[in-house]
Amino acid sequence: MDWDKTGFKYQGLWVPVLAVLLLGACQSHPIPDSSPLLQFGGQVRQRHLYTDDAQETEAHLEIRADGTVAGAVHRSPESLLELKALKPGVIQILGVKTSRFLCQGPDGTLYGSLHFDPVACSFRELLLEDGYNVYQSETLGLPLRLPHHSSPYRDPAPRGPARFLPLPGFPPAPPEPPGIPAPEPPDVGSSDPLSMVGPSRGRSPSYTS
Repeated sequence: MDWDKTGFKYQGLWVPVLAVLLLGACQSHPIPDSSPLLQFGGQVRQRHLYTDDAQETEAHLEIRADGTVAGAVHRSPESLLELKALKPGVIQILGVKTSRFLCQGPDGTLYGSLHFDPVACSFRELLLEDGYNVYQSETLGLPLRLPHHSSPYRDPAPRGPARFLPLPGFPPAPPEPPGIPAPEPPDVGSSDPLSMVGPSRGRSPSYTS
């Protein structure tokens, strides 16, 4: 009877010891965050950023080969952009054709850079109720604005539109396979109108006599 009581007593000591071991394991191996917002990390979208304003300005943001950022009325290869999530709510914007990152200077001007600078090229994406988005520099808090059509590119205070509608960007259609050329019409005046006999490689000796 005493042995049973002693065994039960020692078994009771394992409960706090097991709790300490489990607590240490949890601290050394944290449980991954299951927040659905973190599932968008690394998400890539191809979009054309369309914008308009009350002054009837309609344009698609373009990142050109020389690093300038401007607006074009129609969608173009320079306006196809790759939006990649860096973390929840923050993205980078890359010109697909020019391989330049959209960046913003301290005075709010936009430019395309061949190198990604997290300070100048990270934007916070804010969704509006009307379907448009607003993009702000994560570091400076300045809104992303297209230069006004009447202002030079280096305008220190651009006043262009700041709302953008992401339009789906479809990859270019694959080239059509070359068509099979139509057969040539038979030569009815020939002794072989269907070209069933190959060209003669030499003359028969019978024709030389």
